[in-house]
Amino acid sequence: MVKDDQTVIEEFNDIVNMSASDLESWLKEGSSEDAGWSKDDGSGETIGHESGRKIIEILNKNPKKDAEKYDEDDIAHMRRVVAYCKRHLAQEEKAKQDPDSKSARSLKNWGHDPLKS
Repeated sequence: MVKDDQTVIEEFNDIVNMSASDLESWLKEGSSEDAGWSKDDGSGETIGHESGRKIIEILNKNPKKDAEKYDEDDIAHMRRVVAYCKRHLAQEEKAKQDPDSKSARSLKNWGHDPLKS
């Protein structure tokens, strides 16, 4: 069963616990670039790193988190973020125990700092 848009928005706003500026700073660090799967376009960028850039766009364009101001593309990406973060948080305790682990760095690329939760 697919979650309704309002649920996705609420879960996204709960799970993304980094501000746009925090996430932007993180993505500039070298350690953010080697966590996760590389995209198939030959750029060397990971899927999570690209996701982080999209999250920054979503957060900056709607800082008050007004549900009416998200478009279909925003909600589709929010859905991916929620699914990724929930799945990895359920599977991996290492992210909370070791902030330098690949798992923790990958979650941060997706907007979730496991040390803040």
